[in-house]
Amino acid sequence: MKYKIFIAVLGIFSRMNINAQENQKQEINQESEKKLYIKGNALLIPIGVVHAGLEYQLNNKFTLQGDVLISPWKSFAGHEAQVYMGTIEGRYYFNEAFKGWHVGANISMGVYNIQKPNYWNDDVYVDAQIGIPSNYINSQLYQKGYSILFGVEGGYQFKLAKNWNMDIFAGIGSSQDFYKGYVRGSGERYDSADGYNRSGELMPYRGGVMISYRLK
Repeated sequence: MKYKIFIAVLGIFSRMNINAQENQKQEINQESEKKLYIKGNALLIPIGVVHAGLEYQLNNKFTLQGDVLISPWKSFAGHEAQVYMGTIEGRYYFNEAFKGWHVGANISMGVYNIQKPNYWNDDVYVDAQIGIPSNYINSQLYQKGYSILFGVEGGYQFKLAKNWNMDIFAGIGSSQDFYKGYVRGSGERYDSADGYNRSGELMPYRGGVMISYRLK
């Protein structure tokens, strides 16, 4: 009887040891096989804007993403719309990397040649610095400069097929803009500032549907 009990206890401990070794081996494999995905924003492709990047697994729940956004349009629906932007983003996944809900923080830098939405009208331009109406209307004017953006994002990523994921996300943040204003056609300054104008605003500036493919 004692012999049978001893054999049973020994069997239980042996099984526990095997399970522990298997779990340890699985953790080591997960740590050594960090995933890397290449991704592109399917939502922007129809309007000719490229938004693509790489997302790399740091550990079980954290990833690091780098992406670029390129809007090459010198004119889109009658408005200047050239934007070139790069972003670095850290993400935390509540389940595990590349699966389920995630939140993140990011920093972006970009240069642009655009017509801001508040200029999409034929109102007379009034220089805010001196408060005097000009000889220009808003739709004649555009802005060139650069921006620094800090923000947060949230989203959900899930598997589509083997090696393929879909990542739905949106972000908001602070945009610090430095720009000069020009008149379309002549290229002369329409504002009275000597250097760059500066503005800051809270705005949504990231979002879309990324289709991802696993590289490793």
